[in-house]
Amino acid sequence: MPRRTFPLNAVEAFLVTARHLNLTHAAVELCLTQGAVSRKIAALESWFGFPLFERHARGLRLSSQGSALLPDLRASFEHFLTVAEQARARQTVVRLKAPTCAMRWLIPRLLEVERDQPELQIALTTTIDHSVNFKTESYDAAIVFGTQLSAGDLLFEEALTPVVSPLRQGCEPDRLTFLHPTRDNTDWSLWLEKQPAPAPAMHKNQHFDTMDLAITAAIQGLGMAIADETLVEEDIRTGRLVRPYASSVKTGASYRLVLRGSKEKAAALAAFRGCLLNRG
Repeated sequence: MPRRTFPLNAVEAFLVTARHLNLTHAAVELCLTQGAVSRKIAALESWFGFPLFERHARGLRLSSQGSALLPDLRASFEHFLTVAEQARARQTVVRLKAPTCAMRWLIPRLLEVERDQPELQIALTTTIDHSVNFKTESYDAAIVFGTQLSAGDLLFEEALTPVVSPLRQGCEPDRLTFLHPTRDNTDWSLWLEKQPAPAPAMHKNQHFDTMDLAITAAIQGLGMAIADETLVEEDIRTGRLVRPYASSVKTGASYRLVLRGSKEKAAALAAFRGCLLNRG
């Protein structure tokens, strides 16, 4: 009989039935009917050409051939499951570290990765840390942010621009609360010093630990935030935010994707990288 006709899906039914020596109990464990279990075992016996069980009034007993076959078949089946589980763990789980400030850009792209590469599982860890050390951290990939970065792939360069809720669009700048993404005024100061017109006075200020928090506060109408134009691109498109000024100022910082050098996860990391870079 050709090898391809071997009823592989019947092996588990044989192993479970051999353990219980009871078709009813085996059917419960396998979530099948007793008749379905019987048919699987019959198919396996037909392929081998000898009975695997002896049927008695009190139940089942392994035949001499079935008893001899059981240890090797059980070991092979368990080995198959182990290999499959190890392969799945190596190839599909990508442990990603990303700064919270990148979430507005990253989350929509992770949704597209999930749609286009359903075999990939992205285990995301968010942090206020902008760097990664693959020697001491267990991540497979990371989005890093900073100046003078050269490793990995460029995702986008930071360019700052003011944003405000449409509900506050008509307010004079000096009447608005200035929302800062850091505890200092660096980002706002950098943008203001590049403007040709006199800078509005920052009478009221609110400081946040991350840019994402400052952007969220602006959406809710708390004031005017200074934000990266790429991170607020979707908010501008959907009308949650508006840009009261057309200009933006590059800071020299950038967001980049870096990957661990991993032979075991090379295929998964390549697929993840391709998805992220293709969406720019």
